[in-house]
Amino acid sequence: MAALLGEITLLLGVLALFSGAAVDAQLSPTFYSSSCPNLQSVVRSAMTQAVNRERRMAASILRLFFHDCFVNGCDGSILLDDTSTFTGEKNAGPNVNSVRGFEVIDTIKANVESACRATVSCADILALAARDGVVQLGGPTWTVQLGRRDARTASQSAANSNLPGPGFSLAQLVAAFSAKGLSARDMTALSGAHTIGQARCATFRSHIYTDSNINSSFAALRRRNCPSSGGDSNLAPLDLQTPVGFDNRYYQNLVAQQGLLHSDQELFNGGSQDALVRLYSTNPATFNSDFTAAMVRMGNISPLTGSRGEIRVNCRRVN
Repeated sequence: MAALLGEITLLLGVLALFSGAAVDAQLSPTFYSSSCPNLQSVVRSAMTQAVNRERRMAASILRLFFHDCFVNGCDGSILLDDTSTFTGEKNAGPNVNSVRGFEVIDTIKANVESACRATVSCADILALAARDGVVQLGGPTWTVQLGRRDARTASQSAANSNLPGPGFSLAQLVAAFSAKGLSARDMTALSGAHTIGQARCATFRSHIYTDSNINSSFAALRRRNCPSSGGDSNLAPLDLQTPVGFDNRYYQNLVAQQGLLHSDQELFNGGSQDALVRLYSTNPATFNSDFTAAMVRMGNISPLTGSRGEIRVNCRRVN
C-alpha cells in the first residue's frame, strides 16, 4: 500500500511538473510563425500609417506598453474598458486624460483578426506596435518575444500603486523598477523613451516653478505654456531638441538641466545614475543597445502563457 501511494505521489508530481511547464511556457520570437506568419508585417503596416498621420503616436503606444507591463505584467489589461465587475486601469491616476492610442491598437487588432482569427493576443500586438513605433521615429529595432495571452480582468488600484510618477525621486524610481525585476541601469535606459512624446503641464508644473536643479532659461520657456495654475492639459515636448526623433538627445538635455519632469532630472542630479546619463549622452550606440535589451526584459514581466488568460477578439473587452 505504501509503495502504491508512493507511485501515485510520484505520478502527481510529474503531472504537476508538466502542467507547470505548460502554464509557464517561455515567450518566443517565432510563436506565431506557423499560426499567423504575416503578423509582423500586418502590425508594421498599420503602425506606419498611424505614425505617418501623427508622429506623437509612436510615443503614445510605447507608453501604453510600459503602463501595461508595470501593472500585473504585460497582459493587455490596460486596454480593457471598465465593466460591471471591475474598474480598469484607463482612469487610474497615472493614466486618466493621458494614455492614448487605443484606437490604433483597435485598428491593428482588426487587421490581425482578418489575417488570423482569434490567434494573436492584444498583449503581443501592443508589444510589437511599441517596437515598430520606435523604429518609425529612427530608433533601434529589437526582436520581440511573443506568446503572451490576454488578461480577463484589470485593476485600477494596481495601476495607482505600481506606476512610477513624474514627481518620483531617484530612490523611488530605482525601487519601482526593482520591484518589476529591472535594474537601475534598465530604468535609466528605459527612461530614454522620453526622447519622444509630450507631457501635460500638470505633470511638470512643480519642476519648472519650484525645483532648483533646472536651467533657468528652460524653466522660463516652459512656463510660457504652463501657468502656475490652470492649463493642466497644455503640452510640452519631453525632449526639447528632437521631440519626434528617437535618439540620445534626452540625456543631453539632462546634462544641461533641461529635463522636463522632476523624475527625469533625478537621473542626473548628483546621484548614482549621473555617469550612465553622461555615457548615454555621448554614446548613442550604448544607449540603443541598453534600451533594446531593457525593452525585452520589460516585455518579460509576468506574461500570461499556456492556459492562463485568453486571446481577446476585442481588445477592449473579455471574450
